[in-house]
Order: sequence, then C-alpha cells, then structure tokens
Amino acid sequence: MERINSADRMAFSRLYEAYAPMVYRRCMALLKDEAEASDLMQDVFLRIYAGMNRLNLDSPSSLLWNTATRLCLNRIRDKKRRGLDVDSCELLLNIACADDEQEGYETRGILAKIFSREQESTRTIAVLHYVDGMTLEETAEMVGLSVSGVRKRLRALQARVKNLEVK
Repeated sequence: MERINSADRMAFSRLYEAYAPMVYRRCMALLKDEAEASDLMQDVFLRIYAGMNRLNLDSPSSLLWNTATRLCLNRIRDKKRRGLDVDSCELLLNIACADDEQEGYETRGILAKIFSREQESTRTIAVLHYVDGMTLEETAEMVGLSVSGVRKRLRALQARVKNLEVK
C-alpha cells in the first residue's frame, strides 16, 4: 500500500465521518444484519483508503454507494453458494445483479417469469426498494401509492418468488 500523508489521513477521516452512515444504511438494507453490515462498511472504507492516491474523491458518494452494493451482493452470493439461508428479496437481488453474459441470459428468463403476471409498477417498486435501498415511504412516494399498497405488492412478489424456489 502506498504511503499516505497526514493531510490525506485527515481527508479520509472527514470522508469516513460524512459517509459512514450512508454506507452502513446501504449495507444494512441489503444484508439485513447489523454485524455483517458494519463489517462490510469497514471493508468499503478499507478499499477506498487503499486506493486513495488513485481515486478521484471529489464526489465520493457514488463510488461509496456502488462499492458497498457490490461487496454486499458478493457476500449474499457467497452465502447462497455455501447453502446458507437466502430470503426471497436477496434472491431477487442476485437475479437482478447477474455478472456474466450467460448468467445474465438465464436471469432475464427468471425475471421474465417472475414479472410476467405483475404490473410494470411492481417491477419499479421492487427495484426501488430492494436494489436502490429506498424505504417503503420513499418507494411509495416515487410510484404514487400508499405505503400499505407498496408493502402489499412486495409481499405478493416475495410469495411468488418463494413458490419459484420450491418448484
């Protein structure tokens, strides 16, 4: 790791203080586990710290958001590969964030099956809530529904995903 001077350490410290809550919320939204979210938040900042001399940190929120999302999705995939419990919203995240071309082709088919009987707004709700990490209230405001309407659609979607897992 390259040597970082005290001015850079101070800048990193300010970056951490300003953005750690955002990164933690993103990790928490995806992982739904406080200890794991805290762990991955630290990993995000370690990666940024290690690359500080190479990275443009003038506007870091997007970089931090994307790094947190990528690390969390990798953790979810690892848990699934090891046979640990993965609930239906995590399954949706894995499907929506397929990496390679073959996996992407297969997942488009799965997504098409999941959303074939859904309204277009249900897909929007799922992306806003599960992928973008918006709260139910924020999602409801974006799509013009009540919070209970959004919750009802998400529960119905989760039930259909669980039915697909069983079959």
